[in-house]
Amino acid sequence: MSEPYAIVIAGGGPVGAALALGLRDSSHRVALLESRAVDTVTDDTRVIALSHGSRLILERLGVWQALRDVTPIQTITVSQQRRFGRVELTAAEARVPALGYVASYAALQRTLMSAVTGGGVDVLSGCTAREFNSTADHATVTVDDDGVTRHLLTSLLALADGGESLRLAPMEERDYRQSALVCDVISEAPHENRAFERFTPQGPLALLPTPRGWSLVWTARQARANALAMLDDAQFNAELQAAFGNLLGALRVSGARQLFPLKLKHARRPGAPRVVLIGNAAQSLHPVAGQGFNLGLRDAWELARAVRDAHDPGDPLRINTYFGERRFDRTATILFTDTLIRLFSNDIPLLDRLSSAGISALAAIPPAKNLLVRRMMFGAHG
Repeated sequence: MSEPYAIVIAGGGPVGAALALGLRDSSHRVALLESRAVDTVTDDTRVIALSHGSRLILERLGVWQALRDVTPIQTITVSQQRRFGRVELTAAEARVPALGYVASYAALQRTLMSAVTGGGVDVLSGCTAREFNSTADHATVTVDDDGVTRHLLTSLLALADGGESLRLAPMEERDYRQSALVCDVISEAPHENRAFERFTPQGPLALLPTPRGWSLVWTARQARANALAMLDDAQFNAELQAAFGNLLGALRVSGARQLFPLKLKHARRPGAPRVVLIGNAAQSLHPVAGQGFNLGLRDAWELARAVRDAHDPGDPLRINTYFGERRFDRTATILFTDTLIRLFSNDIPLLDRLSSAGISALAAIPPAKNLLVRRMMFGAHG
């Protein structure tokens, strides 16, 4: 068995890499397990919505300036199909440079990993955590290192993404019975740094500005989403135009369409001593309002603050305290996204009318509108 680590982070996605960056200048010996080679070229074409609060965290981690091709969002328009309710959120009203930013997932991943490999953290590429055992004093992580089994001794295991095979905590799940269809879209009118969230009875339709035009995230019931994915480009364009309207002129798809089934999944409590779950390992949210990654990044930032100066970072009391302190933000953000789907994406006439009135009220009541903006930018503590 190799020399012990203070902290082992399983999962080299953006959340795991952010945690590693938050710990790189600490006195702890830290390992980051990444199943892929660090220099692997990813074909992931997804974009990620970064809130203003996430920008502040990335600035503190020293990577914001290195992130390329980031598109600011100056205005977000929220509306409801077949209803008159509409609210416009602006960066000027919120007194911030931008409400959020749209970045390439692959670019964000490369930027974070490049900073991590700059020193202070052992990046173990080609390594996947397979088993975990813990006692009152330490934990042992069994990893597959490119086909070779290794055992890592650590004070704390932070599971940052995936890891279902480890079963480290009981998860609560609810299937939304929806899928998100994701693709690039080009419009006749320029995006002008606007974003749109349009609620339909089947689910929300979001358009996020990018250097290429727009990234479309169209949520619908699974059968409908599957049918949309199978249409030819001309048919798909017609369906998209009918769902969104003519505000941007003609809309046309650009490139391949991808489907992602949607589930709400979250751990209510730590599942084992000397283990903590963050990011996708702790919760998986509906993509409405783009809250999932931003919540995970706050997980990573707060965990780094909680353990970086600790003599024993995996002390169960410390981890339980961290989990308790994160509970409010996590629970409130989960309820926020789940309530949006239940209230605004349905075909129940009474709820449909109430939700339309709710959007109109947001536009007319500045304090309520301001609360919504701060929740989107900073989470429950905004």
